Amino acid sequence: MAELLKLFEPQNMTELVVKLLRIALILLAAGIASLLANRLVRLTRRQVVEVMRRRTDTQEEELDKRARTVGRLLTRLAGILIWSVALLMSLREAGFDVMPLLAGAGIAGVAIGFGAQSLVRDVISGLFLIVENQIRVHDVVRINGVTGTVEEINLRTTVLRGLDGAVHIFPNGTIQTLTNLSREYSFYVADIGVAYKEDVDRVIEVIRQVGEELRQDPEFGPLILEPIQVLGLEQFAESSVVIRSRLKTKPGQQWLVGREFNRRLKKRFEAAGIQIPFPHRTLQLEGVGTRWSSELKREELRQMILDVLAERGLVQPEASASPPKIGDQGTSR
Repeated sequence: MAELLKLFEPQNMTELVVKLLRIALILLAAGIASLLANRLVRLTRRQVVEVMRRRTDTQEEELDKRARTVGRLLTRLAGILIWSVALLMSLREAGFDVMPLLAGAGIAGVAIGFGAQSLVRDVISGLFLIVENQIRVHDVVRINGVTGTVEEINLRTTVLRGLDGAVHIFPNGTIQTLTNLSREYSFYVADIGVAYKEDVDRVIEVIRQVGEELRQDPEFGPLILEPIQVLGLEQFAESSVVIRSRLKTKPGQQWLVGREFNRRLKKRFEAAGIQIPFPHRTLQLEGVGTRWSSELKREELRQMILDVLAERGLVQPEASASPPKIGDQGTSR
């Protein structure tokens, strides 16, 4: 009790207020330093992008992605460093001996390192992802079979946002396969099937015309980097011949351009009378030697079906003599 009363003595109260003010100033300085570090990183990022844009042929958008990814990492590391130092200084002002804390942190770090090998693996993998410029924020990528837009690249995890809005979080050490779908440029590959009776050269010419019209469009033209490439007849499919073509676009714009290309090509095919086929099937019933064809009369075809159904017990035998009408509630299935 006596010790507690001593704290409220004028001399001790003055010393306590001074310590609290010092701690407050340390925290305020840390906050200001953190803001200045963030601003410095942003300014440096802009300058680096400008210099690299003048010295290389890389698109400004690609450079900005790279600079933004590295900038976020540097901002977080600077924040961790600044606030760690501020915490140690505050503890020292409060009268704690920080040297044992630092020594204990070192020993704990070694112990954690042995027990958290997966965490160390994730951090090392994250560093390589960033340093090697494998992916950047806002890239469209496929990680372990999951496709989405990169929202965050942290030292331990990579965060994707799927097309349906779902958020996928991958520890960096678990990434086995990584495909970047928007690195420098993209391709929209179109496999176009037409009927066997169509003139392939005529179809290829129509495809080229539609691609060139799309390239001249004021809305979609800036997204297309090169004229359409018609690679030729790709395969003889079951009910069509397939012609492959592709459009080179800006990164991540291949789906937008591809959807508009398909829409225009469908309308052009209809105007030109080019048939887009659909699968056909010829059916043959067991126990019936005659194939179904357009030559059969309607009544004969109906009677044939009823006879087969009666043989299999699906309808009553007497039903075959009088074909059921549509909507007849007594018909058995």
